[in-house]
Amino acid sequence: MRYLVTGGAGFIGSNLVRHILATRSDVEVRNLDALTYAGNLESLADLEGDPRHHFVHGDICDGALVADVMSGVDVVLHLAAESHVDRSILSDAPFVRTNVLGTHTLLAAALEVGVHRFVQVSTDEVYGELPWRDPDAPEDATSAAPRFTEDTPLAPRSPYSATKAAADHMALAYHATHGLDVVVTRCSNNYGPYQFPEKLIPLLITHVLDDRPLPVYGDGSHVRDWIHVVDHCRGIMAAVDSGRPGRVYNFGGDAEHTNLHVVHALLKIMGRREVRIEHVSDRPGHDRRYAMDFERARTELGWTPTMSFVEGLRETARWYLHHETWWRRVMSGEYWEYHRGQYGRESSS
Repeated sequence: MRYLVTGGAGFIGSNLVRHILATRSDVEVRNLDALTYAGNLESLADLEGDPRHHFVHGDICDGALVADVMSGVDVVLHLAAESHVDRSILSDAPFVRTNVLGTHTLLAAALEVGVHRFVQVSTDEVYGELPWRDPDAPEDATSAAPRFTEDTPLAPRSPYSATKAAADHMALAYHATHGLDVVVTRCSNNYGPYQFPEKLIPLLITHVLDDRPLPVYGDGSHVRDWIHVVDHCRGIMAAVDSGRPGRVYNFGGDAEHTNLHVVHALLKIMGRREVRIEHVSDRPGHDRRYAMDFERARTELGWTPTMSFVEGLRETARWYLHHETWWRRVMSGEYWEYHRGQYGRESSS
């Protein structure tokens, strides 16, 4: 079986590549990544020398390159994306180019070469926001709180989520119009190893390790549903194996918490209670709450999350503690300059 993973040097992508190679035999993984700021070949260093993994440095908007890399591929796993909401607020043009035009380039090539399945990996943010509640309050009626289902109308509220919603619509349109076997997955907030330190959990961990204040947007009461990246990878592959063409599947961690709860849970795990929390100006249009109903994935794919939030947070903190060289190089930008000089359009790792 030949897989093409786009964005396979990024956080979720590198974990997915590693998951496929660790859990499946007789596979070839082609890994296409442009190595922008969040793509890092050091995240794939442990795969060096594995003949089943082939890295290609390139842009998903390059039609000729995409067609060449996709030739002979059975399954496309599309994760390449500009993904940070704050960056999309500052400049949205790169998000339109990569997330919309890049997805179209991949879909057109997939139709042309006849891939067996195209998995569009998306986000819960396309649904917009849910009514706020405090999931950490003991008296809260958790069972009665609404969650996003696959039938929830899309209502994106940031340039990032709008471009992901557009990509989802394009992928599903290719199924409806051209008969391309497309499955769309939407996931809640991921965390785990190899995540770029601008995202909340690695940002908090690295700030604790450096004895710096912990920045929290607004009052810190924004609610997110957290899922460990390995559980997400399990879900993606379940969608590959058992998903129905033209179907959307939600994945969540069943772990809703306010951002402040995450901060305090992490400080407890790391044994650091004296670190100062710094409330910073809130993000424009900041969604108050996300939460995923993943009953469809449970019943149709046989998937449920297996990593508890406390266990996953402890494992993640331990990983960043033991991989200080990795995250310091990522934060300094040295790795990007190094790899831009060392790798041309195509290489293997």
